[in-house]
Amino acid sequence: MANLYDELQWRGMVYDATEGLADVLAKERVTGYIGFDPTAPSLHVGNLLVMMALARFQRFGHSPIAIAGGGTGMIGDPSGKTQERVLLSSEQIEENLAGIRQQLAKFLDFDRSDNAARIVNNAEWLAAFDLLGFLRDTGKHFTVNYMLQKEAVNRRLESEEGISYTEFSYLLLQARDFLELFDRYGCTLQLGGSDQWGNITAGIDLIRKLRGKKAHGLVMPLVTTASGAKFGKTEKGNVWLDPERTSPFRFYQFWLNTSDADVEKYLCYFTFMTRDQIAELARVTRDAPEKREAQRELAREVTALVHGRDHVARAEHASSVLFGEDIATLGADEVLAVFEDVPSTDLPADALADGGIGVVDLVARVQLAPSKGEARRLVQSGGIYVNNRRVSDPQARLVRDQAIGGRLFVLRRGARQLHLVKVTA
Repeated sequence: MANLYDELQWRGMVYDATEGLADVLAKERVTGYIGFDPTAPSLHVGNLLVMMALARFQRFGHSPIAIAGGGTGMIGDPSGKTQERVLLSSEQIEENLAGIRQQLAKFLDFDRSDNAARIVNNAEWLAAFDLLGFLRDTGKHFTVNYMLQKEAVNRRLESEEGISYTEFSYLLLQARDFLELFDRYGCTLQLGGSDQWGNITAGIDLIRKLRGKKAHGLVMPLVTTASGAKFGKTEKGNVWLDPERTSPFRFYQFWLNTSDADVEKYLCYFTFMTRDQIAELARVTRDAPEKREAQRELAREVTALVHGRDHVARAEHASSVLFGEDIATLGADEVLAVFEDVPSTDLPADALADGGIGVVDLVARVQLAPSKGEARRLVQSGGIYVNNRRVSDPQARLVRDQAIGGRLFVLRRGARQLHLVKVTA
């Protein structure tokens, strides 16, 4: 398929776009950009849709630019936010930018001779402006009425907290980014989530007013689950791309747990699989949902993109051992090697003395359940396993002899939620 727009459209990745963009992408090589706010030292799965869009953009022969927002990150984007962000120091932002650059490099090719990707920091120009110069050169081209019409501003004005002048000015800064990239690199397209439409069209208007040229925008849908929940959130918070924040095993399990209602959509969004491949997996899901083939392919593909094929193999090996009845026959070192990425808790050996520790107490202690009452309910309903053996007696206790190699207990809640208990001297 030669047209990027058609590719994005069949994948469900076009929420809105400026008129004529489809023809431009079919006929011309375009330079386009997406901005990333350095609010943390890592991106998370909520950023993956736009990262994949930028990667597809390059694969279709266009030139991608990723803005690491060292300048706009000092202000904070009000889009999609109900309250003002905590402002970061310049040192925090620099630290965050380093992590983000490393993660983007897994999706973009910076060494191509014809359409190499670029990462730029908008602090390069935004930090150089003086207030009066910025108001004269940029601010005068936007009326307050125009800015008040933007959805992100409107939503915040209606909230109890309102919006500060600092965040109100964000739209002007992002518009200036688009103009600077237009001037420096011939960038004529900005991409982003649907909540960025107001900021993107402001940049398009600024280029038209100051340069007399036409620029374009394309926004993608905000990803939610079939139940309407925000995508990428778990009980433990964000699912990060940094393996130190979310282990590759947990990352793999996150995608493996995708519901049947969401898996086809996520295959379109987050993998490079073809239309025919995805259609076949969708058919298998309809005909034999218990096989979870689509979920397995999704977990493999996304984990490979973010962490590499080696971590896919390790996660799959851990999963196969996880559901095997023979786990207790493995040595402690083997279990530790397989479950290296699984969350763990140290348990002092003396906790197992004098009749051992109650299963209910241990489940609550490692937070597989939020309370002892909930842990008891889970045990009684058959939802708790120790070393892959179901425990249904809430009075059951564990002693050291039952630990694998006298050192480990593998706790499991339900089908997939794991926790490793390490017995310490």
